[in-house]
Amino acid sequence: MKNLTRRQLIVGALSVAGCAMAPLQSAQAQALDLVRIVVGFPPGSTPDVLARRVAQKLAPTYGKVVIVENRAGAGGQMAVSATKVAAADGSTILLTPMSVLGVYPHTYRNLPYNAETDLTPVSAGVKFDVAFVVGPAVPAGIKTIPEFMQWARANPSKATFGSPASGSTLHFMGVELSRLSQTELTHVGYRGTVAAIPDLLGAQLPSMVSPLGEFLKYAPEGKIRILGTSGEKRSPFTPDVPTFAEQGFRELAVQEMYGFYLPAKVAPAVVQRLNTALGQALLEPQVREALDTVGMEAAPSTPEELTVVLRDISRRWGPVVEAIGFKAD
Repeated sequence: MKNLTRRQLIVGALSVAGCAMAPLQSAQAQALDLVRIVVGFPPGSTPDVLARRVAQKLAPTYGKVVIVENRAGAGGQMAVSATKVAAADGSTILLTPMSVLGVYPHTYRNLPYNAETDLTPVSAGVKFDVAFVVGPAVPAGIKTIPEFMQWARANPSKATFGSPASGSTLHFMGVELSRLSQTELTHVGYRGTVAAIPDLLGAQLPSMVSPLGEFLKYAPEGKIRILGTSGEKRSPFTPDVPTFAEQGFRELAVQEMYGFYLPAKVAPAVVQRLNTALGQALLEPQVREALDTVGMEAAPSTPEELTVVLRDISRRWGPVVEAIGFKAD
């Protein structure tokens, strides 16, 4: 997906200014009474933070009242299922990690939804790096991923890593780190990073793969050590931390994304209206500042660009899942 150019941003800003001059009564007349942003992970997680910041900006023009509904469970599937059966009037918005739609079809035999037929793409939301981190169960002298893998080989009973969801890209990035380093690591799946943090801090879980932003508040205190990040270049949020590629894992130079969707059969005019509202919300200075605190960058897109993103994710991880032979059910 291409980032917005400076010219596009200027045009968008002018459009926003023009809309702001319209009578408030007209904007409110078009607003839905109640809008839900459905998130498949618990409060405090990075998708939840994004949803709440965006909800503040969608009210009162897109929806008179905009709330966030956390449908945690099954690695994000419950949120997709809830959106699938919602009214196709634009009042239910799904915010989801793209792996829930692009990777799960390769891992679940009985997935309760089909992203192509049950949902309508609206816009990408954010992009972010994935981090590989360790907690106090790992000796303080270990500073890099290769050093961790060497320690794991010497301590096979402790060679485990966690992820926020089994069958997600985060899970498979850990598996790929294990394969590429020729180190056997056992995966432990959680219901979101928030659920795993206590085990990481309490030394029950040695390492974890999850969105970088989940760990930013713990790293300065030394409670969690970030050993590597997944971007093509170092994250501006952790400039002293080398990338996976710098440490010999060039195949894993990728970024994750969250996307916004509506139920299937929503009118094109509604999709366009929400796409415009999301684009404006994501570029608001207050939203961008809030995203900085959780290690995310705004990345609004067209519905067509989001479709391409989903297709690329499926093509990227499908062969990996097949080679691993992983099935979640």
